[in-house]
Amino acid sequence: MQPVQIIFFDIDGTLIDMNRKQITPRTLEALTRLQKNGVRICAATGRSPMQVPRLPGVSFDAFLTYNGSYCYDRQQDIYSRPLQRSDVRAIIRNAAKLGRPLSLATKSRLAANGADQDLIEYYGFAGLSVEIAPDFDEVAARDEIYQIMMGGRAEEYAAILDGADGARIAAWWDRAVDIIPAGGGKGAAVGRMLAHYGLSPAQAMAFGDGNNDIEMLQAVGTGVAMGNASDALKAAADDVCGDVAEDGVWAYCRAHGLI
Repeated sequence: MQPVQIIFFDIDGTLIDMNRKQITPRTLEALTRLQKNGVRICAATGRSPMQVPRLPGVSFDAFLTYNGSYCYDRQQDIYSRPLQRSDVRAIIRNAAKLGRPLSLATKSRLAANGADQDLIEYYGFAGLSVEIAPDFDEVAARDEIYQIMMGGRAEEYAAILDGADGARIAAWWDRAVDIIPAGGGKGAAVGRMLAHYGLSPAQAMAFGDGNNDIEMLQAVGTGVAMGNASDALKAAADDVCGDVAEDGVWAYCRAHGLI
């Protein structure tokens, strides 16, 4: 087994306890000690760059945001793939037919055309409020859109994507969706990040808890599901660690000699 050189971490439910809305001291310690041991740490999240949390004493080496549609490190952009404008238009029309407001995500802004309870609570996971943008139509027509967020249940997925052949859904909560380019996703982005750093999958590890992490865990040598992860993710993982609320990342890294 090759030494681990990089670890990709989902944020919500993996590094941050969704109930307490914070990272534990031991999980913070795990991140800082990994870096001291020469391991790159990468935030791999559905969140926007603006929503990646600032963790005390920790500075991520790289960022995989919008479920992999926009990736960068401290020096440069590594990968950038916005949605096709035709798909954005189709999804906006579909959402209107469903009576669903939605939020458009650019590199620097989240712009919504309304809010329902599902979207409000989805924003709330990141400690944010929905911004209803007076210039929503201009943003949709002018800006590069990397991800669309909206409330949505599984039975609505087909209607949401009707006519948007270049888009796909990445969901980790059963009441909302992240809509990203069809060629996107955390797994594809991990592959691009590894190529950028000249690393093989065998030199990489990933931790996650949601269904949108399945491809990411399959793209690395060792994919670890949190104890609080979905059953589907646990089935796809190479290993399972403890619950996020019980310092699962710290305990796993310590037990396997990474820290």
